Amino acid sequence: MSLPPGFLDELRTRLSLGQVVGRKVMWDTRKSNQGKGDLWAPCPFHQEKSASFHVDDRKGFYYCFGCHAKGDAITFVRETENVDFMEAVKILAGEAGMPVPASDPRAQEKADLRSQLGEVMEQAVQWHRLQLQTGPAAESRDYLARRGLSLEAQARWEIGFAPANGGILAHLTGKGVAQKLVIDAGLAAESDRGGSPYDRFRGRIIFPIRDGRGRAIGLGGRSLDPNARAKYLNSPETPLFDKGRSLYNHGPAREAAGKGKPLIVAEGYMDVIALSEAGFEACVAPLGTAITEDQLRLLWRIAPEPIIALDGDTAGLRAAMRVIDIALPLLEAGQSLRFALMPEGMDPDDLIKAQGKGAMQALLDAAIPMVQLLWRRETEGKTFDSPERKAALDKVLREKIKLIADPSIRNHYGEAVKEMRWQLFSPRKQGGGGAKRGAQKAWARGQESWQRDIAPVTTSKMSELGSGMADEDHMREAVILATLLHTPAVIVAFEADIERMECRDPNHARLRDAVLRYALSDDVKAAVAQDVGVETLEKLMSSPHLAITPSIRRAGDTAIARLLLSEELGKLMARRGHMREISDGMDEIHGVTDESTTWRLARAAASIDTSIRKDTDDSADYETAKNGVLLNKDERSAFDSLLESLSADKVKKK
Repeated sequence: MSLPPGFLDELRTRLSLGQVVGRKVMWDTRKSNQGKGDLWAPCPFHQEKSASFHVDDRKGFYYCFGCHAKGDAITFVRETENVDFMEAVKILAGEAGMPVPASDPRAQEKADLRSQLGEVMEQAVQWHRLQLQTGPAAESRDYLARRGLSLEAQARWEIGFAPANGGILAHLTGKGVAQKLVIDAGLAAESDRGGSPYDRFRGRIIFPIRDGRGRAIGLGGRSLDPNARAKYLNSPETPLFDKGRSLYNHGPAREAAGKGKPLIVAEGYMDVIALSEAGFEACVAPLGTAITEDQLRLLWRIAPEPIIALDGDTAGLRAAMRVIDIALPLLEAGQSLRFALMPEGMDPDDLIKAQGKGAMQALLDAAIPMVQLLWRRETEGKTFDSPERKAALDKVLREKIKLIADPSIRNHYGEAVKEMRWQLFSPRKQGGGGAKRGAQKAWARGQESWQRDIAPVTTSKMSELGSGMADEDHMREAVILATLLHTPAVIVAFEADIERMECRDPNHARLRDAVLRYALSDDVKAAVAQDVGVETLEKLMSSPHLAITPSIRRAGDTAIARLLLSEELGKLMARRGHMREISDGMDEIHGVTDESTTWRLARAAASIDTSIRKDTDDSADYETAKNGVLLNKDERSAFDSLLESLSADKVKKK
């Protein structure tokens, strides 16, 4: 069976040889460098203990220095699985998610055509290089000199020139090359008007495009005419050239990245050349298109975390943003992208010329993770001053995070987004620290007076009051947290209240923080359990009263969860707010000669009575106060006793 040309190249591109071989060997972690794709293991083909079997994951080849076995992924599967060539291809194609094409009787004919077209392209590269030294190319030579390219650099990059009146078609056919081959190579095109074929590249600086193996597969042309229909022109799709699966400077960049250089993805030919000439040799560029899935796979074969360094203009930023949507579904552990955004209006070449290599290096060192650019895209220039706008942001981010196939990465993205959301919306940012420090200083100033005059009388009374409320508060906290874990869909709606909820139990505080941190996770309960420990979660759920709580019995019912959370959070916060008011009032009572503070305490007591009113007909433990509210007798007694003590103390002071 013959396979279509290009199928095996694409199969090798999509697969990682390290993953294929890794199923059969144990890597020597001391000798291997996973980040560079440099892997070593004992050879699976002969008995040995030393790690003499080497895999170059980026080039896709293996070699054993002991038994001299060598080959690629297909060879490895054939040898280890004892299957023939086509069966090995089917096994690997299944892993790569590629259907094996039907038998192509013309496969050999197509392979021969590709070889012929490769030879034609090599002749075209040499002819265009010679044209750069002619009189008509003077303007192009001046342009290259202004861009800082020496003659040596022009030779290294094989830069050429296509005259305005063409000439490549006549040159090649004059050398005996069939006109159809010149057209099939993308060097010439047939006229729509039925006339003679014409040269595709005219009046342009020519940049040869080579594949990862160094074979010439296409050309890129840059026009100096401001009125040209296109500033840059690439070869069309041909049997050799697929621009969505090719990268400019692929081979040299792969070699440099293998030596530890960071892989940089720039926007165009001149950016790549400028970066490489400045010492950033591991640099590639897409070819006139936005980065595609296949190009991303190529990039990750070269390096696990390429740096996208696009121009600092609007088009460059848009291109960077588009990369995010393409990359999210393809992310794997240790396989991501970082972004180095150029200063506005500058490309890498401009930056290097204006500020030097150090400025470019600093920008690369400060490259941001993809999750931060995702956040920037969805928030920059927008105002989130209403619950609806905040909810819209949450929805967009959740939809983007859901695109990530790897569950571990998806959870980490959710956590990172949550942290950035806290920084944007947290009320604690807005002056809370200064107010808190001021309150602490005021408290310290009153400590001496408090200890001398008030504390001996009130401490026992406050303890009596506080102990009666602590157990109920602890129970409320447990109900709130358990409800959130059983119906996580309501977390976002109550996020602000949950953030402000003060948990007296340290375990409850840890659970609260974990619930907020993993609110966007697919499985909040599992993520929280992994964070705080299963024991902490089991301790929370062991409380007997939770078993009869409606929001627990009907887990997932958002209507019930919302009603319960609204009520319980409201009661908890009201009670604690009034208790703080009583505490503040007692801090101030020393030195006061009127009844205002006593009235303040009485009002706070009545407010607490109102906020904790029980929804029950059993009034055995309750009594009606003068203001008509239903009061807990124990709490009423404690407050009355406290007020009497404070009043008696004031009489003594008078």
